[in-house]
Amino acid sequence: MAKLPKRSEDYSGWYNELVKSADLAENSAVRGCMVIKPYGYSIWEKMQQELDRRFKETGHSNAYFPLFIPKSYLSKEASHVEGFAKECAVVTHYRLKNSPDGKGVIVDPDAKLEEELIVRPTSETIIWNTYKNWVQSYRDLPILVNQWANVVRWEMRTRLFLRTAEFLWQEGHTAHATQQEAEAEAQQMLEVYADFAENIMALPVLKGVKTPNERFAGAIDTYCIEALMQDGKALQAGTSHFLGQNFAKAFDVKFTAKDNKLDFVWGTSWGVSTRLMGALIMAHSDDEGLVLPPNLAPIQVVIVPIYKTEEQLNAISEKVNGWKKELIKQGISVKFDNRDTQSPGWKFAEYELKGVPIRIAIGPRDLENNTCEVARRDTKEKFSVNGDEIVQLIPELLKKIQDTIYQKALSFKNQNTIEVNSWEEFKKAIDTKGGFISAHWDGTSETEEKIKEETKATIRCIPLNNKQEAGKCIFTGNPSKERVIFALNY
Repeated sequence: MAKLPKRSEDYSGWYNELVKSADLAENSAVRGCMVIKPYGYSIWEKMQQELDRRFKETGHSNAYFPLFIPKSYLSKEASHVEGFAKECAVVTHYRLKNSPDGKGVIVDPDAKLEEELIVRPTSETIIWNTYKNWVQSYRDLPILVNQWANVVRWEMRTRLFLRTAEFLWQEGHTAHATQQEAEAEAQQMLEVYADFAENIMALPVLKGVKTPNERFAGAIDTYCIEALMQDGKALQAGTSHFLGQNFAKAFDVKFTAKDNKLDFVWGTSWGVSTRLMGALIMAHSDDEGLVLPPNLAPIQVVIVPIYKTEEQLNAISEKVNGWKKELIKQGISVKFDNRDTQSPGWKFAEYELKGVPIRIAIGPRDLENNTCEVARRDTKEKFSVNGDEIVQLIPELLKKIQDTIYQKALSFKNQNTIEVNSWEEFKKAIDTKGGFISAHWDGTSETEEKIKEETKATIRCIPLNNKQEAGKCIFTGNPSKERVIFALNY
C-alpha cells in the first residue's frame, strides 16, 4: 500500500495520491476527464440521495434536458455566452467514414451540421427555450425543476474532482411570477446547500453573495457557500443564482399575470458538483488517508476477525452476524471482512486509508471474554467494549464522530479567519497563513482586479447579514462601507 506524502510537505501531492490510493478516482484515457471508481461513486451517491431528498422536500421535481445545445442559443444572452465561450466543446459533424488509406476512420466532410452543437457547459439556455412552451399564464408558475447530469467545460489544467473537463452535478432551474418569489427561492436553496454541507459533510461554510466580477454569467446575484481547506485555500462549495428576467427576455418567456398584463418570468438556477468530493477530502483527511464523516461513509463500520483456524472464524462469524443484522436494521452500513487473502494488519491499514469511521477487531480471546476492540478513525482512539453493548454503542458513537469531525473543521475555520487593516498586513497574511481574510474594499471592480493580479487572492464573498462598518480600502485607501472575505482559492 503506497505511503502518502505528508500534507505539510506536499499538499497537492498528498491530495492526488490519496484520491488514487483510496480508490476514489483516476485519470482516464480521455485527457482532462476522470473515472470515478465504485468507492468514490458510492460517496457521490450518498451526497445525491441527501441532496435529492432536500430538493423534493422543498417542492422540486427531477427532469432531464438534452446534452447538446444549438450554438445560437448561447448567443441570446450576451453575458452568459461571454462567460462560457472559452470553455465550450463544439460538435461540428454527425458521421465518420472509413479512411481512404484503410487506416481507421475519419470525419466525413459531407456530414457537417447545419448548426454546430455545444456540449452543455450548463443548461440555462436549453431549459429556458423549453420553458417558453410550458408557460402561458400565472397558473403555470412556479416551475421547480432539478436535473442530475454531466457537463463539459474544457479545462487546460485539471485535477481529479476539483477541475475536470467533464464532471457530474445537479442544476436546479426555476421560473416564478414575481421577483420576490425568485429571490426567496435563490436564498432558500443556498440554505439547503449550507445545511447539507454542515450536517452531512461536517463542513462549516461561509454564506455570502458574490461581487459582480465573480458572479455567474447572466445572473443578477450569485449566492454562495465557501469552505476552507486545510492548506488555507477556499473552495466554492455551492452557488445559487437569482437570474432576474435575463433569460426570460433572451428566450421570450412571458406569462399573463393575475392583473391580465403580460410580463416576463423571473428565474433562478443553482448547483453543486463532484467538486464536493474534493472539499470532503481536503477539509477532513489526514496523512494516513481519508477521514469520512459517518453520514457519507459507504462503510460506516468494518469488522475484522482475527483467527488462525476455520473453527475460530466460524465462531467469530456467528457472533458478528448477530451484531451486523441488528445494526443494518438501524440503517448502519456494516462490512464483515473475512477475506483470507490479507492479514488483519493489512486490512487495518486499508480501512484507515479509506476513512471507515469505526473499525471493530475480534479474535478467539475476545469471544471467550465477550469483548471486542473498537477503533475510531477520526481520533485514532481504541478501547475495549463488552460484546453485549456493541449494538447500542455504535449508533451513538457514529453521531459523536460526525460531530467531532465538524467541530474540528469549525475550529480550523475560526482560527484561520482573520481581520486585516492594511495592505502590508494583507500581503503577509496571504503569503504566510492564508485562510479567510476579512478586509475593507472600496467596492470597485478595478481594485478587486488589481488585488487579484498582485496577490492571486479573490473576494470569495460579501457575507450575508454583513455588518456595515466604515473603514478604508486596504489597497486604495478609499472609503469602504463594509468588510469582505478574501482568500486564495481552488
